[in-house]
Amino acid sequence: MNQRALWLLAVAGYAGTAGADWSVTLTGASDYLFNGVTQTGHQPSAQAGLDWSGVSGLYAGLWASNVDFGDDTAAEVDGSLGYRFEFRPGSSVDVGLALYTYHGGGDSSESNYPEVYLKLGIAGVNLNLWYSHDYSGLGVGHLVVMLHKDFEINDRWTIAAQLSRSTSLDADRFAWDGDRDHYLHWQVMNKTAYAGFDLALGLSGTTLGDESGDPVLVFTMGRTFRFEWLGLRVRTRAADPRTLS
Repeated sequence: MNQRALWLLAVAGYAGTAGADWSVTLTGASDYLFNGVTQTGHQPSAQAGLDWSGVSGLYAGLWASNVDFGDDTAAEVDGSLGYRFEFRPGSSVDVGLALYTYHGGGDSSESNYPEVYLKLGIAGVNLNLWYSHDYSGLGVGHLVVMLHKDFEINDRWTIAAQLSRSTSLDADRFAWDGDRDHYLHWQVMNKTAYAGFDLALGLSGTTLGDESGDPVLVFTMGRTFRFEWLGLRVRTRAADPRTLS
């Protein structure tokens, strides 16, 4: 599927507003980590998301953040379109398409790439998979597999733990640390809500030898504004998962 088709699908997902839920999430983070690798040179990031979800389980979203790759690329803007449903209480399936786009430099868009994902939730444990046939516009297959679990300490505090593996399906064309076809990413975050804000503090690290994947202390603060048919009210919701991935 090409990039234009994916954006058209996202727009189509926004079209039906009857019984739908719109929200805007604003987030500040001490570092923007993607699969444990900094996208901002271990500097702070400002992020914003626009989300739409329908009563049928269909949803769509746009998400943006500043980035710093040491070149002219300054921003990342992503779109997603998916469908989520529960097949029994506490068990769910979430499947969708995402498009990552980059902006700022004349050749920034060469790193754009699409992705498909599948997220399974069973008994409080989540198994998530992301696959792209054209990772970072390099024409290389790429797969991420993640296990995620939330541990509720009490009605205010939750520990979120995750472990993932990122794999290049053609290490001759793309590899980490020179010749590695994969790396592991671990993360433990303590999450809470206060005065309408979602707060998270924790540690994230990888098995990469490059400093971009070094263990770091991460702090995020976000707030979600939910739009309803007759007005606007504020609700608390977890920060965008890309912030903590």
